[in-house]
Amino acid sequence: MNKNDLKIVFMGTPSFAATCLKALNDEGYNVVLAVSQPDKPVGRKHVMTPPETKVYAQENGMEVYQPSSMKSDEAYEKIASVNPDLLITAAYGKILPQRVLDIPKYGCLNVHASLLPKYRGAAPVQYSILNGDDVTGVTIMKMDAGMDTGDMITSVELPIDPDIDTEGLMNQLAEEGSKLLISTIPDWVDGKLTTTAQDEDKVTLSPPITPDMGKISWDQTTRAIHDKIRALRAWPGAYTSLDGKKMKFYVSEIVSSEEFDASVPAGTVVKAHKGDLIVRTSDGFLKILELQAEGGKRLKASDCAHNYKIGMRFGE
Repeated sequence: MNKNDLKIVFMGTPSFAATCLKALNDEGYNVVLAVSQPDKPVGRKHVMTPPETKVYAQENGMEVYQPSSMKSDEAYEKIASVNPDLLITAAYGKILPQRVLDIPKYGCLNVHASLLPKYRGAAPVQYSILNGDDVTGVTIMKMDAGMDTGDMITSVELPIDPDIDTEGLMNQLAEEGSKLLISTIPDWVDGKLTTTAQDEDKVTLSPPITPDMGKISWDQTTRAIHDKIRALRAWPGAYTSLDGKKMKFYVSEIVSSEEFDASVPAGTVVKAHKGDLIVRTSDGFLKILELQAEGGKRLKASDCAHNYKIGMRFGE
């Protein structure tokens, strides 16, 4: 089938999805409708902000639809009215009911940012970093009515840099996932691809991130704390306390040195000099590179490390 004859409904919300939508558009596919979640208030002033997918779609002349629920008759009728041949989702954020999945001639494909059946759910990228994984990837799956439970079609692996944060890894996965999607569609439509059922014995979940997950336990390993900081940098932020006030850490670096006192309790500052802020963990030392005190601005440690003293203890 000619690309322009294949009518596609695309459903996605954040930048990961916008990257996939851009790939479809650049490749010449006919996206007849772009569906995203509704605009949401952002920041302290709660400014209503459109999702990245909506922004890209509107800038490129695509019709945009933002239902509050996909379970309504209105949503079903809207999707059915454009008579799509194929429905593609990428980080849309809602499960689609079976009657919507049954609309397209060639079914519904999902671009999922993990190597299924690992990390089904809302936050696969964050969990891959939180758990210290060395490898992740993208899976193209045939959607069913469950949460990422459909049969797998194609996948690609991607190594995880030990210092990358969620946003950086998400961007890498979006690029790789877009390429995989573009290479998968023609063979899928032509019936050249077979599906593989997910191994239920190997399923792991990645439920939504919650604010309390950002709390740092200094009794954890250096790697575990470093992974938490980079995984939760964008939201909710990894945090600890000092003198009863909240302190957020945004960027860190694992350091190995024998010059520091390893006998002090975990959470203790062992260096606060010449821009270096280094803290004892359960098994080593972590350099804090960017931080924010409660009520203050986000700062580089090179600009504020002198405000701290050796012997101070975080988490007290």
